[in-house]
Amino acid sequence: MDCAGSDGNNGGTMNPHLSIGGLELNSPVLLAPMAGVTNMPFRVLCREIEQELTGTTSGLYVCEMITARAMVERNEKTLRMIRFADVEQPRSMQLYTVDPAYTYEAVRMIVEENIADHVDMNFGCPVPKVTRRGGGSAIPYKRRLYGNIVAAAVRAAEGSGVPITVKFRIGIDDDHHTHMDAGRIAAEEGAAAVALHARTAAERYSGAAHWDEIARLVEHMRGTGLPVIGNGDIFAAKDATDMMEQTGCHGVEVGRGCLGRPWLFAQIGAQLRGEPIPPEPTLGRVSGIIARHAELLAEHVGEQQACRDIRKHTGWYLRGFPVGGEFRKDLARVETLDELGALLAIIADSEELAEHADDARGRQGSSSKVALPEGWLDDPEDATVPEGAEIENNGG
Repeated sequence: MDCAGSDGNNGGTMNPHLSIGGLELNSPVLLAPMAGVTNMPFRVLCREIEQELTGTTSGLYVCEMITARAMVERNEKTLRMIRFADVEQPRSMQLYTVDPAYTYEAVRMIVEENIADHVDMNFGCPVPKVTRRGGGSAIPYKRRLYGNIVAAAVRAAEGSGVPITVKFRIGIDDDHHTHMDAGRIAAEEGAAAVALHARTAAERYSGAAHWDEIARLVEHMRGTGLPVIGNGDIFAAKDATDMMEQTGCHGVEVGRGCLGRPWLFAQIGAQLRGEPIPPEPTLGRVSGIIARHAELLAEHVGEQQACRDIRKHTGWYLRGFPVGGEFRKDLARVETLDELGALLAIIADSEELAEHADDARGRQGSSSKVALPEGWLDDPEDATVPEGAEIENNGG
């Protein structure tokens, strides 16, 4: 579909605001945390483009997933990952956590050191290295443990004005759905909002997201006052309005859809406000965005690392453009910003538009059995903290 439509306007408006605790957002659109993607340079780039295209910045741009224990222990890599630029307001952080004690300490650290204005908690990661130790999307099955973790975060943030939100999946697999209980428990323990990735952990990122389950959760949470944010298969501005209309959710969270498309947030915001939707950029414009992305990366991690990091992004940026395999290979080998600039100069004046720009992108794969600790499914009320589940990296 062409998200701009024939006249670039959606012909109507939806509620363009979202309240999460004390946070008043000008857009109900969130950037989903993605390891190795949603670092400071990418978040700043999304904001810059939104400001340029619409004259405003809105929504919530969440940082990469941060491990609570590593943060508490002041791991050097982790401390670099929690840096925010001056333009990032409000500052949003997602925590990966499996232990109420470390959860409390991490959130107290965030509050006392004024690190972030919002904390989201990750109970949706389906990666085997995480779930096989009882972390991520495995945790909501253990209702008491899950509730204790949410309660610890809320208690640590009490009185600070920092809202705690919770993200989870439908469940482990089709035989073990947990999202209704997860939403109820989050409300009971004082969370300010919940977000549902409308797939099971077994489905990973495959197939179509089950928007009907978002609708069920919205109805289930009615009366709690908590906003429900939908996540899954938002690849174009119209997808966002379709999800909100079909499910009644209060906001949307965009993950894979913005890979190589940081302008998507500007398009969605305009769509929701009933404004003209910024059109898809030309290849020449995209070349400038790639250059700016690389520049921001270099300021953040240095030129050498920036050139390595931008390589994966260029594949996403150039998806659907007729640039040829050799050009793509050359971009994947750049070692300096000058080399990158020389290559981008070749396409800088191109007026080409990408084909199927808003198709599904990023990892998809297929469904598979979820790796879990032995006996994990025996007792859903077990509150035992998983041993060794505090992953040292921030993948997932």
